[in-house]
Formats: sequence, structure tokens, C-alpha cells
Amino acid sequence: MALKIKPLADRVLIEPEAAETKTASGIIIPDNAKEKPQQGKVMAAGKGTKDEPMTVKIGDTVLYGKYAGTELKLEGKDYLIMHESDILAIV
Repeated sequence: MALKIKPLADRVLIEPEAAETKTASGIIIPDNAKEKPQQGKVMAAGKGTKDEPMTVKIGDTVLYGKYAGTELKLEGKDYLIMHESDILAIV
């Protein structure tokens, strides 16, 4: 199903990856101690500005800052919307 949201200018909509539930040694991490994910998939992207075209495209997996973006819930799923400049790298 297509998302009914279109980011404007240089903004992107990202679906964050799920937070780790277990450590490498097998210890289960409680909900209140889980790290916020810093990687996700681009679900929608704006057209960029007239001076700066968009670098990322729909489907790219990206790394972003820990406190980047604005959280929103859309169609029952959690997303982040942020400026393209908040994205650190394409994986």
C-alpha cells in the first residue's frame, strides 16, 4: 500500500529499523533500556531545493543522527521525517 504522505523540499520519510531486543551474548534488553535505532529505510522523499537536488531515493538504507528528525505515527507504523542534511550516510 502506498503511503499518503509526500515530504516537501529536502525532507525524507524514514522507517526506522527495529531496536535490538537481545545482546550478542543473549541477554534480553528491556524496553526502557533499548537504544534508539540510527538506521532505516527511505520510504518517501521530496524533490529537493532548486540549489540542492536530492541525493537519497526511495528504498535507500541510511544512517542518521541519534536525535535527528521528528517522530510520527502513520497508518499504525512509526516513522521519522527529517531534512536530508540530517542523514549521515547511505548504506
